[in-house]
Amino acid sequence: MSVEPLPDWVIPPPGGFTAEAFLRLSGLPPHTELIDGSLVFVSPQEKWHSRVINLLLAALDGQAPGHLRADREMAVRLAKRQVPEPDVVVVTAEAYERESPSTYYLPEDVVLALEAVSPDSEDRDRDTKPRKYAAAGIPHYWRIENNGGGTAAYLYERDPASGGYALTGIHHDRLKVSVPFAVDVDLAATGRRAPSP
Repeated sequence: MSVEPLPDWVIPPPGGFTAEAFLRLSGLPPHTELIDGSLVFVSPQEKWHSRVINLLLAALDGQAPGHLRADREMAVRLAKRQVPEPDVVVVTAEAYERESPSTYYLPEDVVLALEAVSPDSEDRDRDTKPRKYAAAGIPHYWRIENNGGGTAAYLYERDPASGGYALTGIHHDRLKVSVPFAVDVDLAATGRRAPSP
């Protein structure tokens, strides 16, 4: 009986993976992220997680001004050993349309990074990722949470003086803001079917 060789990503190199090496790896499970040089694998999505991502992707892309676009589950090459994959990003239309790089965005492309919190991603979405996004200069971060049947959005804006995020608002059931652009989203829609036309 022959034994299949292990994929090249099973055993990390000394010091962990670099972003460059990570982006060349093949055969990784879908939505694998690189955080601090280590591979992070995600659990299967729950229905709420998928629904809130779909809702916010459609709302952000539909309501964004012409120079911005929203995209789903695309990696962002933040730094030497950091390539997270936000659930939704709002990027410049130029970055959205360009052909290369085709598998990731750069921090300067991103206006907003959004994470929908899952049980296995709670610490990363509340602490690790926002610190990395802020350090890379991404102006806005939104964290969306399922709070016992309802949906809450925690919105942050980067303070250029400190380089970190400051909480600018907590929204329950409805998210209506004017920055980074005018957005109005019925967060309660994540739990119900949209009315038929």
